[in-house]
Amino acid sequence: MPRLDPDAARRLLAGAPVARLATVGEDARPHLVPVTFAVHRGAVYTAVDHKPKTTRDLRRLANIRANPRVALLADHYEDDWTRLWWVRVDGHAGIVAEPARMREPLALLAARYPRYRDRPPEGPVIAITIDGWTGWSAAPGTG
Repeated sequence: MPRLDPDAARRLLAGAPVARLATVGEDARPHLVPVTFAVHRGAVYTAVDHKPKTTRDLRRLANIRANPRVALLADHYEDDWTRLWWVRVDGHAGIVAEPARMREPLALLAARYPRYRDRPPEGPVIAITIDGWTGWSAAPGTG
């Protein structure tokens, strides 16, 4: 069962519709949420969007301020187990709230998700600098 090389991992991640962002706060408790995202160069971007939330001061943002180390996981499952795969990005995140610095990441997200074209996320943006890739695929030839 082949481990993925970074190029194959990047291709699979870039094609995944959603991933899960893992953060850890000052209390050392993990926090995991599904996110939309865009991969660009050596970074992954996600943004706080307009879906209903109880607060704009989300736990993921507080956790990143306390501990910038994060992981992002995307996977594919189906009953045909020869098509299973997963990709994890380990990195460090920063919060981007300045409109000029948010412009490019928000454009990348809008290019990827049609719903964001009419109503882009309001932000802030979470910018993850990729420190490493890990992945696995059951399919031969993907690594």
